Amino acid sequence: MEFFVFLASLFVLLATGIPVGMVLMLCAIILMVYMGFDDPMILAQQMIDGTSNYILTAIPFFILAGEIMHHGGISLRLVKFAELVVGRFRGGLGYVTIFASILFAGLSGVAIADVSALGSILVPLMTMAGYRKDRSTGLVCASSLMAPIIPPSLPLIILGVTVELSIGKLFMAGIFPGLFLGLCLMVVWFLVVRKDGYSQVTHIPKEEVVPIVVSAVPAMLMPVIIIVGIRFGFFTPTEGGAVAAVYALLVALFIHREMPLRMLINVFYNAAKGAASVMFIVATAYTIGWLITIAQVPQHLIAMFQGLTENPLLLLITLNVLLLFLGMVLDLTPIILIFAPVIYPLILAANIDPYYFAIVMVLNLCMGLLTPPVGTALYVGCSVSGLKIGEIVRGIWPFLLTELFVLLLFILFPDLILVPFRFLS
Repeated sequence: MEFFVFLASLFVLLATGIPVGMVLMLCAIILMVYMGFDDPMILAQQMIDGTSNYILTAIPFFILAGEIMHHGGISLRLVKFAELVVGRFRGGLGYVTIFASILFAGLSGVAIADVSALGSILVPLMTMAGYRKDRSTGLVCASSLMAPIIPPSLPLIILGVTVELSIGKLFMAGIFPGLFLGLCLMVVWFLVVRKDGYSQVTHIPKEEVVPIVVSAVPAMLMPVIIIVGIRFGFFTPTEGGAVAAVYALLVALFIHREMPLRMLINVFYNAAKGAASVMFIVATAYTIGWLITIAQVPQHLIAMFQGLTENPLLLLITLNVLLLFLGMVLDLTPIILIFAPVIYPLILAANIDPYYFAIVMVLNLCMGLLTPPVGTALYVGCSVSGLKIGEIVRGIWPFLLTELFVLLLFILFPDLILVPFRFLS
């Protein structure tokens, strides 16, 4: 009953338009009162405990690295490199968008950062080249879903902390699925180009090839340093976040030299604000998760779904339908923090690989970034393009259907994730 009290209060409060962090705190209070806890210090103590995890320190570091990369001219250099590699093909700027998203995903780890950084550059370029604005914005938004899958991924860090999985192994598990998703988007863009009648190509003069490659190398080295460092034990994921932030700062200040020192104040402020928002959600969601665990909700769910645990495929389909619905009405981070501890006992009971399901779960929840009413990536797309939500949805549907198809492939054929994961780890 406690779980239904939480869900009822959650949906009612979300409908009021209150920020998600405050909604979760109010839900925690309602749940505490319902369960008979009368000591307000329990709320404070659990919120502190929820953020007192060493691994979570990686979150502000990676957010800071993303901010520095965004303001240090890194985005534009990655776009130019992507133009050099794939811009020569018909509909070249679309392939550039997808390829640049793959590159930027290895720097940011957050879908919203991709939409903001790359959308502000690519949407105007594609519009001037004659592409439909809704289509180009939809492609930028859809391509951003690779960021939470390709390492370093903040959602995978949060999920790993929540259900006690190795962050390094989660990063290894996300490499191939993220690249596979990008490849599928390119295939669909190939078809869209012919349907919409685009013929644009990008030609890079020979004398600009070497400078473009040289200027992009420092940015492309960052994900390599992080993945190799974590994979071979040179540093932990948390230390990897610090390495990423310091490396990004050195590149921005001493190699590209496009970010003046006075801009650092705004960069650190934006990073601190973003990290504080995430950590507040982490703290409140942890409290709800603790209360749900105390109420033995996971045990009740295992008993309820006992029949499904004997049929892993049916369980996967059921859970993914539930996650798709949750992703439409709630942001990705609180869903992971609240529902992962509830769902994972079912996954383990059904002998489903926990790292495989982590990738499926994060990809599933990322769909919510592209669907109203939450649709965070859509709102950022609105700000960079000037379009309304409905207009972007009209342009995004081929790519969203593609990502749903990829999710279905991963559910039906787990080896698409498991075989590369076992090879890499």
